[in-house]
Amino acid sequence: MRTRFDQQLEKLHVELIKMGSLCEQAITLAASSLEVQEENTLHKVAALESEVDAKEREIEDICMRLLLQQQPVARDLRVISAALKLISDLERIGDQAADISDLTPYIVNSSIASKVQIHDMAKATIDMVTKSIDAFVKNDLELAEKVIESDDIVDDLFNKIREELILEIQGKNNDPRAAIDILMAAKYFERIGDHAVNVAEWVQYSITGVHKSNEHHIADR
Repeated sequence: MRTRFDQQLEKLHVELIKMGSLCEQAITLAASSLEVQEENTLHKVAALESEVDAKEREIEDICMRLLLQQQPVARDLRVISAALKLISDLERIGDQAADISDLTPYIVNSSIASKVQIHDMAKATIDMVTKSIDAFVKNDLELAEKVIESDDIVDDLFNKIREELILEIQGKNNDPRAAIDILMAAKYFERIGDHAVNVAEWVQYSITGVHKSNEHHIADR
């Protein structure tokens, strides 16, 4: 019985890795299109978002079968419960990558994007998502803590971008629409960072049984 449970638990980990990878691909593609708008980028990101949604349903099914058929207790129960929670955050990450992609046609031809730190923010956010998934799969408490600490970096970058855009709008040669769209994209990256923190906190819960409830637990939007 335990062997069967361990096999199903391993399948859960594998599917979570796949879902996390899909999210990383979507964010990376959306971020790269801020510099160069490639053909069919919107469709590619939309397709990845659909795959993320499908993977969420698949993982939910695995978790429910583990709960109903195996009746796990203690840490195994926490791991499954955490997985059910964190896939909701991953699904939202997929949504927000698509939101960023929707904005890129209005940003890519503007010179403003090269004057702010939006690409640094995208890189930092992608790193948070990658490490949050790795932390869950590897049961790595230290890595989860690093993800949470990295949120300050993303928040600082957002504040810098906001101030930089204010200066651009105040200047004579500016593109207000592009500036607003860049600010919206930065806000989506900030939200993705918050979701990565949520994932890291569920990792902490799955390992320690203690969950840190704080301002990062944002409502579904």
